[in-house]
Amino acid sequence: MSAFPDYYKLLSVPKSATTEEIRTAYKKESLRTHPDRLVNATPAEKQAATERFQAVADAYYVLSDGARRKEYDILYATRGPSERTEQPNASANFFSTFANMFGAGGAGAQANAGPTPGDRPDAEHVFADVFEELLRPEVDRHVPWWTWVGAICGAGIGFIIANIPGLMAGAYAGNRLGAIRDAKGKSVAAVFGQLAGSQKADILRALAAKVLGAAATSF
Repeated sequence: MSAFPDYYKLLSVPKSATTEEIRTAYKKESLRTHPDRLVNATPAEKQAATERFQAVADAYYVLSDGARRKEYDILYATRGPSERTEQPNASANFFSTFANMFGAGGAGAQANAGPTPGDRPDAEHVFADVFEELLRPEVDRHVPWWTWVGAICGAGIGFIIANIPGLMAGAYAGNRLGAIRDAKGKSVAAVFGQLAGSQKADILRALAAKVLGAAATSF
């Protein structure tokens, strides 16, 4: 009988954990294991981190939804402690065997980037949800540079054309155009995905240090 993935151990939570405790645990484990943190890693280290990151996403996908968790717990109860493991390959085997039982529905399917029946969840899509939540306070504190730059540039052009009235009108127009530039509508996760590897690593390490403290340097 193949090893059974212990998703509670993967997230380091007790079986009685609440949905919020599971979400908090996932934030920590996903930051700890995210492969983009390992810029100078060997291919083997990168592969191991990727597999662990995927298994952590699997655990969160299953345990964060009430219906999926109930079905998982039924299977969990049929396995003894010696059969349960937190090794990532067990999660891959589990989804290849049991994923059809989860279906595409459920309260958390859309929020947790749930797969269609038979598929594993996309680890990056699962992570994007909590990454947005983790980084949003930092993003919301940003200085609206383009709003102010637009105002200054518009004021200068307006003053050249029509002195003081032109300065005021130009400043207002430039300010509004800059505000549109500042609020261009991209999600935090989408912008993160376009960054270079070293930039991603720096952001993830900073977030990990904030969430995990001194233990953030290893996974």
